[in-house]
Amino acid sequence: MQRTFTTDDVTIRDVPTTRVAIMEHRGDPATLPATIQRFIAWRKAAGLHPSTNPTFNVWRSERRPARPADYSVDLCVGMDRPIAANGEGIKAGEIPGGRCAVLRVIGYTDNLEPAALYLYRDWLPASGEEARDFPIYCRRLSFFPEVPENETVAEIFLPLK
Repeated sequence: MQRTFTTDDVTIRDVPTTRVAIMEHRGDPATLPATIQRFIAWRKAAGLHPSTNPTFNVWRSERRPARPADYSVDLCVGMDRPIAANGEGIKAGEIPGGRCAVLRVIGYTDNLEPAALYLYRDWLPASGEEARDFPIYCRRLSFFPEVPENETVAEIFLPLK
């Protein structure tokens, strides 16, 4: 079911800079589930539970680029300790703080593209705001199967100048 968003669904927040561990996924989106499973396994092994360490996705490309090889997303977990050497290619990074337009999505958060497109294509031009030089990203607040799929929650962040 396609949800319709309105300007009332968007809030502007000042968010802090968040230090994160990043697992990059580059290439065919069909292989993303395997990357997600590796990320979850690494996060669990590192003791970084979503209830204590926020989980983010940073989208660096369109969901369906013309060439699947151009697909790019970062899987991130908030942490403030050094990243130990690992075989998973995890690296340190940060999600910059600042003003963001935020859109909360509740239920069936597997496809957040409609929410992201609403922020970029509809809300942003009508808002008088300007996007900052950092990609749109989301924070996963609750996950299936820990909650029923229709109760999962994610927030989409559009960084603003």
